[in-house]
Amino acid sequence: MLPNILDVESYLHEHIPLSKSMEVKVKQVDENGITLKAPLIPNINHRSTVFGGSVSALAILAGWTLVHTNLQALSLSSRIVIQRNSIEYLQPIDGDFVAVCPFPSVEVWQKFIKMLERKSKSRIELNVDVFGDGVKAGSFTGVYVALRG
Repeated sequence: MLPNILDVESYLHEHIPLSKSMEVKVKQVDENGITLKAPLIPNINHRSTVFGGSVSALAILAGWTLVHTNLQALSLSSRIVIQRNSIEYLQPIDGDFVAVCPFPSVEVWQKFIKMLERKSKSRIELNVDVFGDGVKAGSFTGVYVALRG
């Protein structure tokens, strides 16, 4: 069973302090994926739009949170790190922004879990879309590694 939104948000703020500084809020944690939201003001740049590093950080965090919450639900304690990522910035964001990480296909997730159980290490590639005012403003791909500990 996946944890509730407030528990996930508290965990992120306690264990990943950048999420607290960015004022990240968890909007969705369910079988469909993860949605995180952050406001403009703590993430603003010199052009009064969202700093690109904040867009990237929120996308990385959304993917990380998806892996973390779903492994916790399976009682598979693991360290999760990002191995590599790329992001395409499609347009500036001048307000609050949202990162949406959909749950991967069942086949991809099962392969990830089987490898983690068998080898104590597994990789998964996740896609995250970032939106500003309901318009897609960023497209992110990240490879996460889970290490059983």
